[in-house]
Amino acid sequence: MAEVERMKEALIRGKTLEYLKSLDVRESAKYLPARSRRSVLRHFEVVEEFIKRCEKYKAKNKKIKTHLRDIVIVPKLVGFAIGVYNGKQFTDVIITSQMIGHRLGEFSPSTFAVKHSAAGIGATKSSRAQKK
Repeated sequence: MAEVERMKEALIRGKTLEYLKSLDVRESAKYLPARSRRSVLRHFEVVEEFIKRCEKYKAKNKKIKTHLRDIVIVPKLVGFAIGVYNGKQFTDVIITSQMIGHRLGEFSPSTFAVKHSAAGIGATKSSRAQKK
């Protein structure tokens, strides 16, 4: 029975989520994929500042909104609900353990499929004739 419960726990490269949350951002970066690890290690101060801002907003019960789509999701961000700007509006993203190593912008699409409908006035020669 204990084995089943252990399998349900979120393991990231053999470590539990609680253990990774207790580590420093640079220490937890060692368990990320290569590209994400390099980004976090080069810009760890930006990631740490973003985490502090998220914790401050959560303490005040304010909604977290950001334009920073290129922030790598680290274990300390798991559980936060963040509004990510997609160029038009803020899309709510709830961070889960499966998102670790990805970027915030991946979960807030900025481009959408074009849905064509009927042609507008002036689009065809016949509709131009009706306009006059």
